[in-house]
Amino acid sequence: MRHAILGAGGIGGLLAAALAHGGGDVVLLMRPPASSRYPGRMRVDSVVLGQLDVAVPAAATLEEPVDVLWVTTKATDLSAALALAPPDRVGRATVIPLLNGIDHVALMRGSYPTVLAGSIRVESERVGDGQIRQGSPFLRVEVAAAHPVTDQLAAAGIACRVHGDELTLLWDKLAFLAPVADVVTRRWPSPSPAAPTSTQTRCGPPTTRPRRRCAAPCRRTLTPRANRKSTLWPARSSAALRSAAFPGPTPRRSPISSSGAATQTRDPHRGCPTRH
Repeated sequence: MRHAILGAGGIGGLLAAALAHGGGDVVLLMRPPASSRYPGRMRVDSVVLGQLDVAVPAAATLEEPVDVLWVTTKATDLSAALALAPPDRVGRATVIPLLNGIDHVALMRGSYPTVLAGSIRVESERVGDGQIRQGSPFLRVEVAAAHPVTDQLAAAGIACRVHGDELTLLWDKLAFLAPVADVVTRRWPSPSPAAPTSTQTRCGPPTTRPRRRCAAPCRRTLTPRANRKSTLWPARSSAALRSAAFPGPTPRRSPISSSGAATQTRDPHRGCPTRH
């Protein structure tokens, strides 16, 4: 199966390296400023996958047929990035976007005939050209329907779940991520050497208090008075919210990244548009 990956940041780079390491045929789609700095290899330091060092070719635009086009850009870069994958060259390939939010799916269905909604649960960042650090104890891709790509993900060491309900798949992540982003950004407004580490935070032990403080805004967001009976806003318990955000065994971590900075604060600190 041949894969094209649009977006070579923390998510796209991790996915490219994992798929290539698992035997997939992978090409990264990168704009010229980034491609000129790209060394031609992806080096990954991953809690889940270990150390990977694999050659992954890059191209300025999609030139050959592919089976799957992964879209891993930020929402703010989406429109410009899609120019690298013209619809006539994508053809009948399955397009799987892994962006946060919900609006991007309809946008891409206006250009591509086969779009499979997807989501990814991971903390991963690009720390240099061709260098990725994945620090979360979880890594899982979710797709809205069965597809052969799930076998490729399994071969690459990435857990994959077929959700079966597109709306719930998209809302489950967004409904937790949005209030958590707000809470974390307000509580840890800027990275600094004195910022709390990933195993100790200013609001107590990482296994309880940070997530409890994030869960309350989530419940309020998920169950607004006017929508409590709506299927789009299902009531969530604290346990369910934690499960949605931290799939698998409950990690002994806070919403602070391994670099000592809240993941939602890194972009504004660097002068980049926020990702949420």
